[in-house]
Amino acid sequence: MSEPHPYLRDGAAIYQRSFAIIRAEADLARFPAEEAEVAVRMIHACGQVEAAAHIAFGHGLVAAARAALVAGAPILCDAEMVAHGITRARLPADNQVTCTLRDARVPALAEKLGTTRSAAALELWGDKLGGGVVAIGNAPTALFRLLELIAAGAPRPAAILGIPVGFVGAAESKEALAADPHGVPYLIVRGRIGGSAMTAAAVNALARAGL
Repeated sequence: MSEPHPYLRDGAAIYQRSFAIIRAEADLARFPAEEAEVAVRMIHACGQVEAAAHIAFGHGLVAAARAALVAGAPILCDAEMVAHGITRARLPADNQVTCTLRDARVPALAEKLGTTRSAAALELWGDKLGGGVVAIGNAPTALFRLLELIAAGAPRPAAILGIPVGFVGAAESKEALAADPHGVPYLIVRGRIGGSAMTAAAVNALARAGL
């Protein structure tokens, strides 16, 4: 009796074939090898080879993020979905992964500041921000607030992955990051696309070279 739906069952083979398809179909020519590796994982997370055209790296993001992670820098996330998507086994220094969104102090902070909880949660990052790797995959307000904090003199992170998704403020917040005069190394996906899965995939790619 034949299988009604024959399909590939080997996990490693599925990954290899997936990455081969992405490299065959996506336009990765403009990326150096280390950036292409990160882009491939991000495309794998969203299932759209067209996303390659919207991915942009700035100020030596790959080298800066990898050096910070090897040195033990914390990873600061705007959403639990980003934090949970990070593969701890890939982290080079047992890096702390932090998301303060569920902290009991956040609702009052958001009300006081007149902003979203996602943005208010950044107030609790404290000295972890300095030299940290920031991964924003959900809330444009969090990315805007991060840029405000840096402009006001907050400790400078080692790298910012600014990949929020959405129809209100997402595209604008990412362009603001790319244009920010402080020159923090960044990774964005221009336009409305992005999200927690793409952001976590980028962190995982940066945490360890090789697909």
